[in-house]
Amino acid sequence: MEELSAKELRDKIAARQISSLEATEAVFKRIDKLEPVIGAYISTYHDLALEKAADVDRRIAAGQSVGQLAGVPVALKDNMCTTFGATTCASRILENFHAPYNATVVEKLLAADAVIVGKANMDEFAMGSSTENSGLKQTINPWDASRVPGGSSGGSCAAVAGRLCFAALGSDTGGSIRQPASFCGVVGLKPTYGCVSRYGLVAYGSSLDQIGPITQTVTDSALMMNVIAGHDPADSTSVDENISPVFDYLEKLYEPLDKLTIAIVPQFAAGADRQVQKAITEAIDVYKKLGAEIIEVNMPHLDYAIAAYYLIATAEASSNLARYDGVHYGHRSEKAEDYIEVYSKSRAEAFGKEVKRRIMLGTYALSSGYYDAYYLKALKVRNLIRADFTGVFEKCDCIMMPVSPTTAFKIGEKVDDPLTMYLSDIYTIAANLAGIPGISVPCGFDDNNLPIGLQILAPAFGEDKLLRIARMFENQTDWHKRKAPDIS
Repeated sequence: MEELSAKELRDKIAARQISSLEATEAVFKRIDKLEPVIGAYISTYHDLALEKAADVDRRIAAGQSVGQLAGVPVALKDNMCTTFGATTCASRILENFHAPYNATVVEKLLAADAVIVGKANMDEFAMGSSTENSGLKQTINPWDASRVPGGSSGGSCAAVAGRLCFAALGSDTGGSIRQPASFCGVVGLKPTYGCVSRYGLVAYGSSLDQIGPITQTVTDSALMMNVIAGHDPADSTSVDENISPVFDYLEKLYEPLDKLTIAIVPQFAAGADRQVQKAITEAIDVYKKLGAEIIEVNMPHLDYAIAAYYLIATAEASSNLARYDGVHYGHRSEKAEDYIEVYSKSRAEAFGKEVKRRIMLGTYALSSGYYDAYYLKALKVRNLIRADFTGVFEKCDCIMMPVSPTTAFKIGEKVDDPLTMYLSDIYTIAANLAGIPGISVPCGFDDNNLPIGLQILAPAFGEDKLLRIARMFENQTDWHKRKAPDIS
């Protein structure tokens, strides 16, 4: 059963060949066995999940209508608010925070009759590329216990790769779905900014954050998008469907693509590891054999993406995290003697080192005398990067490049070198700055049997075509069928 995709499981549950209760119990059996080693979850909901699964089975047996994910066990990244369980963002400052409402994506999953089995570990407040910045626990890569799963959605990707759920949701601010998906050998989709509601997502960088699916296959990704995409009146950044209609991504997945034109950016991908470059080249050759035209393009402003991103993201983080002050909610210091110390000591005690670093960087960039020199200039560079993408997409259907310069690195290898860690996102952050969709699909392995991901980028609100392009590759290869070994 664990080898089934989410769609295959859903179809078998609907046909009463497998019960949701059986599938959910099988997931918790694997969690009991492997979770002590993998560390994918911050919290699990055993009783709640079995209750939901039994209800789905009862309704199917009675011939009642059920949702698109009926009976499928899924996981959430722990920065999405739920009325059940804590919402911690893997931070000690929110370790005991219980949200009074569900995020819109959670409501949509529940309405689709998904079975939510738990909340996955992450880098604290989504700040990191390895999940080593979690304030609560360590997560390992299911392919190699000595390696990181990537970040910040490392727990969600490790849960899918370890078959501790059948699909998961993550959030992507600068590559936080695609990079760990590449490291863990699963499919990770970052939708267009505004395509999926951010209501109930604890903010890191409000103009960059986007919720997206993490799955075993591209088909599963399309299925998840059918559930979570769409306009939300509660989210002012959610795009109206009159401007950008939401498709049936599953139905459009099987439409043929003729005369596909793929762009590559030679000078930008040159910094990747030799084995990564080889896997990407071979993946693009698959498209060549299918008749795609490959063109080389120049995107001069991508060289400034890292600098622009870390100014904009940290500035927004500084503003968003100001609310965690020991007064309204979250951790409050017991050592404070006056209200100034309540603020300072609560934040000093409960925020991790990386979160403090980014708050300080963002506060500096927004301070008097530096706003124009740094933050405003970064916004101008962002517009130039967006214009680069617009120009390229006039010539092609998509852009292909690596997800990360390397495969999964060893735990502890980069944690004390922030600049090297930041470069892990060099190929992913531009999509967030431009607000366009991107997907990582498995395309090979290195000599250490570690997965490599192919990144495909498409124009804004082009998820339907992006998924079809990704599925073309999946149909021609079997990389996505390879499963991580059971680590115990």
